[in-house]
Parts: sequence; structure tokens; C-alpha cells
Amino acid sequence: MIRIGDFSKLSRVSIKTLRYYDEMGLLKPVEVDRFTGYRYYDFHQLPRLYRILALKELGFSLEEIGRFLEENLSTEELRGMLKLRQAEIRQRVEEEAARLEQVERWLRQTQQENFMSKYDVVIKKIDAMKAATVRGVVANPPAQRVLWDELLGFIYQNNIRMNGTPMAIYHDADAREGDWDIEVAMPIAGDPTPVGRVKVYELPAVETMACVVHAGSFATIGEAYDALAKWIDVNGYQIVGPSRELNLKMPEKPEDQNDPNTVNEIQFPVQKV
Repeated sequence: MIRIGDFSKLSRVSIKTLRYYDEMGLLKPVEVDRFTGYRYYDFHQLPRLYRILALKELGFSLEEIGRFLEENLSTEELRGMLKLRQAEIRQRVEEEAARLEQVERWLRQTQQENFMSKYDVVIKKIDAMKAATVRGVVANPPAQRVLWDELLGFIYQNNIRMNGTPMAIYHDADAREGDWDIEVAMPIAGDPTPVGRVKVYELPAVETMACVVHAGSFATIGEAYDALAKWIDVNGYQIVGPSRELNLKMPEKPEDQNDPNTVNEIQFPVQKV
């Protein structure tokens, strides 16, 4: 038998840890001096201690390690627990890899611009939604008001329940002044019968949508579009469909393009190049 201090030096496990393993019932000394309280161990206990250390290195809790040691698990049960640990570790690795990619995005952006952008881009999944829409070609984005008048007139006249955030869908990425192909859309409940230019259909889900929020005057929303486009390019994505512009908070007066309290979310469907 050897005293706890010598056993600690031999195994490179601290005396405090050995005492804790004793309290947990994982590795009890072969003898405790009833007068001095000294703990004594045996060389034959080293394999058990090393098994504890190996399992701990794999990320198992001390409670789980206790099960390994005391319940005489079959090889199949042991394999099952190891596979579960493998899956947990892989998930953490994937999460950390995604986090690393986010850090690298920010680093690339700050290196390019030499300052921290006021726009933060997030990637999210957008579910499909039923919407009533009106699509037309207008002179410029503010001129979409005529489309909204037509759509909202249809909604109010038919007592249709609105069920989400109003948005404009821009179908032409290369729009020119006087030639903007815009579809205004309102998520709705129910299944009303379309009239005239009004359509009712399900806007498709988007698995990977790059999104940024612009809070402030609509007159400066181009800055948000520029920041989002640059982020998409820098991070190796490409745009794969029409953009959406969600009206989270409308100006108090619809015609006021300079209302600083306006809030919009810009969304681009993207995929990795």
C-alpha cells in the first residue's frame, strides 16, 4: 500500500481530486487509518483510476463514469453510450464551426471597410405563408403606393383577416427608373376569391434568407441594401430569387419618406456559391 501523497505523485492526479473521487464512490482507498485519517491506495487501483481519467477526457460526467464502473455494462451498452457521446461532440463541433465562420465574416467585413458596419446580417429560414398580392410595374419604389391602395381596398372590402407583416417583393434586380417590377403582399388567413390584379397564393418557403434591418428614413434604405449585397458577396453567397422588403413599422404618414421612425427588414434568398 502507498499513502495518498505518493499515489498522487505516481498518477499525476491531485490529492484533492483523489479525495473527491473517494467521496463520489469512484475510487475509494483500500484503507483509511482510523487514528490519522491517512488514505492508503494500492498499485492495482491504477487501472481503475486511468479508466476514470480516460472517460472524463471523453467528456463523460462523474455520474456517468460511475455507471460505467459499477453497473458492469455490456459491450453493446458501452458502445451505445460512446456513440451518443460521439453525436454530442459532433454537434458541438458543428456549432463551433458555424460560430467560427461568423467571426471570420465579421473580421473580413471590418478588414474591408476599416470600421464596424451599423448593419448586422443574419441568415434565417422563412416559412411559407398564404398572401394576397398585387403586382405591377411602377416608376420607382415610392410609387408602389398605388399597388397598396388596390390590395388594401380588396382586403378591407372583403373583411379579410391580415396575418403577418406587409411586404414588397422586388422581381427585377436590374430595375431602372420608370421600370420597377414590384409585388406588394399581405399575409392573410382564409381563402378569399381573387379579383382583378389581386392574387391569392402561398409565398414559398426560403431555406436560407439573408436579412438585415434598416431603422430610419426610407430615403437612406439604399445603405442597407448596399451593406447586405456586400455581405453576400464577401461571404461566398449568391442571390437566387426576388428580394423582400418587410414593413415592420410604417411611417405615420404613408407619403413621408423621411420619417426617422420607419423600420424595414430587407431579405434576399441566397445559397452558397
